[in-house]
Amino acid sequence: MPVTSVSTAPAPARTSQALRTLYFVRAAFSLVWASLLLLLAPSSPALTTTLLLLYPAWDVLATVADIRANRGAGSLLPQYVNIVVGGLTTLGVGLALRSGVPAVLLVYGAWAALTGLIQLLLGLRRRRQLGGQWPMILSGGQSVLAGVSFIVMAHDPKMGVANLAGYAAFGAFYFLLSALRLRKAAQPAA
Repeated sequence: MPVTSVSTAPAPARTSQALRTLYFVRAAFSLVWASLLLLLAPSSPALTTTLLLLYPAWDVLATVADIRANRGAGSLLPQYVNIVVGGLTTLGVGLALRSGVPAVLLVYGAWAALTGLIQLLLGLRRRRQLGGQWPMILSGGQSVLAGVSFIVMAHDPKMGVANLAGYAAFGAFYFLLSALRLRKAAQPAA
């Protein structure tokens, strides 16, 4: 996905268009991931393991695309922190899978809470620059709450990893809303 394909547009419009495209891709990925997790978690441990590792790894790749879209748009420290957190989360999920579902829920919970906070702060900053960020602000806040709930769920033996599908589905919804909200900002000024 070349983010530079709209290079003839002014910088804010180019950034908005690149983010809009990224948000659509992230929404689609999250919906497919959530659907596959719901379908496969009860019957296929190997594919479920792959999905659980893939989600934070995908977030790292999407954050790299976000950085490319935002070159020259201020500090990228939140995105770089998110890459480190996502990479550590992928490793943490790999280790947690050896211990079972509660450990995986704990890792996902910590990740959701921390990245939700990063997303909330980034959305607030981008709101001033680009507008159209309220879905990402709400998503960040909800991610923090979801992270805390995953940590609580980890202590309930009846909870499974399929509970993570709702988290991804809500994320898809918010990415879709953000993409739609950026439509006007993505159009170059006449």
